[in-house]
Amino acid sequence: MTTNTMKAIIATGYGSPSVLELRNITLPALKPNEVLVKIKNTTVSQADAMMRTGKPYLGRLMLGLFKPKNQVWGTSFAGTIERLGSEVTNFKIGDRVFGENADSFGAYAEFIKVPADGTVLLLPDSIDFDEAAGMGDGPLTSLNFLRNVSGGIKAGQKVLINGASGSLGSAAVQIAKQLGAEVTGVCSTRNLGLVKSLGADHVIDYTKQDFTRSGKTYDLIYDTVGKRTYSDCKSALTHNGQYLSPVLNFKLLLQMMWTSAFSSKKAKFAATGLLKAPETKVLLAEIIDLIKEGRLKTVIDRQYPLEKIQEAHSYVSVGHKKGNVLIAVQ
Repeated sequence: MTTNTMKAIIATGYGSPSVLELRNITLPALKPNEVLVKIKNTTVSQADAMMRTGKPYLGRLMLGLFKPKNQVWGTSFAGTIERLGSEVTNFKIGDRVFGENADSFGAYAEFIKVPADGTVLLLPDSIDFDEAAGMGDGPLTSLNFLRNVSGGIKAGQKVLINGASGSLGSAAVQIAKQLGAEVTGVCSTRNLGLVKSLGADHVIDYTKQDFTRSGKTYDLIYDTVGKRTYSDCKSALTHNGQYLSPVLNFKLLLQMMWTSAFSSKKAKFAATGLLKAPETKVLLAEIIDLIKEGRLKTVIDRQYPLEKIQEAHSYVSVGHKKGNVLIAVQ
């Protein structure tokens, strides 16, 4: 590599997809403990699309009050090691790797620098870059919620996944089944077949039926898309049931505090991106094993080149994607 510049998508502010601009910027300089990864694929997640809008405003406390403090967004990446810092010994140039850079982002670019002891792992030859790019979104978040945030799913428990065809949902259906749950997936009409094929025992078409009014109860409701509130779902929870959501707002924050102190039914949120690298790598290593063993399938909706990032964000913002939306960088 002879050039000192790279193509990257710059977030010029908060708002519509038009705030994302393709530019040439200076290649990041490496610290002794960092590696430079040449990115093959990254993803556009629902969380990415929400962060781009700057709403809910609570998120700006971490992202930047008036404009993004990290101009190059994107967290998931898969690619090859291009350069090594002077102190790096656990990787070599050319290694196939994947990972997450939730601290400083930077994956909407041709290259990303990450700590060698951060969330970056070797990628087995049997798993391609397309599959790997999405591991840090749906599978990682859903495994964390269903295994850790919930306190663990017991065999035979009834679990409902709302948004079962998205990146988090499609992974959650499969992971919940692996943990021995009886799984109900909620999605639109066109995705019923997909969710059933992923192992759901029951599927509900939300355009025809409201699961909160069916009279059925669940030990755990995982609302992957943040479309139904704890208040909506409370009557559909068993006595000690849990409502889990990866989408935080002020109302959910209050409900978490209230239910923690006064209710047998619980509302819970966790920011998977705030996990320490060792914790994240344990989860990702388990996901790799599940994929290698054929027990977890990666669902890919569509793929865009880096130059079409605005189009990708527009599509994701509609809220009807199936699995992952990839960005082909190289």
